[in-house]
Amino acid sequence: MGELTRAAIREWLAQLTDRRELSTVRTRHKGLQRFCGWLVAEGEIDANAMAGLEAPSANAKPVPVLTDTELAALLKACSGETFPDRRDEALIRVLLDCGVRVSQTCGLTVEAVDLDDGMALVKGKGSKVRPVYMGTRTIRSLYGYPRARAQERWAHLDALFIIQCGALSPDGARDRIRLRGEAAGIDRLHPHRFRHTFAPDCLMNGGQERDLQPLAGWSSNVMLERYGASAAAAARTMRPGDRV
Repeated sequence: MGELTRAAIREWLAQLTDRRELSTVRTRHKGLQRFCGWLVAEGEIDANAMAGLEAPSANAKPVPVLTDTELAALLKACSGETFPDRRDEALIRVLLDCGVRVSQTCGLTVEAVDLDDGMALVKGKGSKVRPVYMGTRTIRSLYGYPRARAQERWAHLDALFIIQCGALSPDGARDRIRLRGEAAGIDRLHPHRFRHTFAPDCLMNGGQERDLQPLAGWSSNVMLERYGASAAAAARTMRPGDRV
């Protein structure tokens, strides 16, 4: 039950809203709300993470994308020389440039990253492996990160991103992103917002729609239709991370 947190539920609802009709999202919300209430009643958890968390409505605004100004402030919040600073900058740049889900980001291994080719292999749904690509500044950030990582207690782990107690988990990543967001003046920032930023950014900068679908790990073109653009960028040639 450790990952049944408010932040994780918010992100799950955001992902559902991307892929499903509003009626489906509201049904899933109601079901999880009842389940959490049952867990509290049975003493399985101490507090209901769904308390006060309203279901998305027809008038709800879509999750906004991050502006270049916000991204610059966010990266500035990670501009120190400590290991957490270097790790969090690398984490943010990977999320921004690659548009991957937080679970896939935390699942990255050291061996899965090829900085010479500016790419990494991520494992998606159904254990499908796909390549994702990074811009120059993200590559530069990842070149510097291993040197700081090598001095840490858990440097022997396969996981690319580590913290003081081991591999970085999705919940841990959500906490890091939220805290860096607060430092940058961005309220309630969560990893999925980078994915929201990645897709429209690609779609608005030329290229072909077929470039975006495999890079984002979508199994159909439904998401392309939702973003509603006639031209998509080849994500490898137009990297948002290179602008900030």
